[in-house]
Amino acid sequence: MRVLGVDPGLTRCGVGVVEGVAGRPLTMLGVGVVRTPADAELGHRLVAIERGIEEWLDEHRPEFVAVERVFSQHNVRTVMGTAQASAVAMLCASRRGIPVALHTPSEVKAAVTGSGRADKAQVGAMVTRLLRLDAPPKPADAADALALAICHIWRAPAVNRLQQAQAAAAAARTPRVPRTPAVPVRKVPR
Repeated sequence: MRVLGVDPGLTRCGVGVVEGVAGRPLTMLGVGVVRTPADAELGHRLVAIERGIEEWLDEHRPEFVAVERVFSQHNVRTVMGTAQASAVAMLCASRRGIPVALHTPSEVKAAVTGSGRADKAQVGAMVTRLLRLDAPPKPADAADALALAICHIWRAPAVNRLQQAQAAAAAARTPRVPRTPAVPVRKVPR
């Protein structure tokens, strides 16, 4: 499974590609940051993020895109920028028919470090260890993007099994309505 992780942000949008399957060693295929100038017009920044993500999609051809789910913060401007960058990533993937998964920061931290309250340094250290890197990716947005991809690779099989079980349970609860045979309709002359 090849996953592009996206840590959305207007100034720095972290991107990282990881390949592998749960229970096996993972491989980093690329990591970086799509940057936009803070003083640029919002529309231009979103277009720059779109172009950057499109380049990553073209180069790495991921099977899935994992994006950090935007959560409420006290700073509304920060939340809006993050949500806008997140939407661009989802749009780019969806336009190509690539499935998108959203993971909360605590899900990602728990998957990678074992604790949903891990700090950035702990996440970076575990990403470095899991991907057998020489040093943590910089800036932290890049490490977070890799953590998102790792989280998705590890969680996707369980989530898929859960969704299949829920669908099967829902189908079992749905009462079967017997079909009534169609009654032929006769035309009456006028």
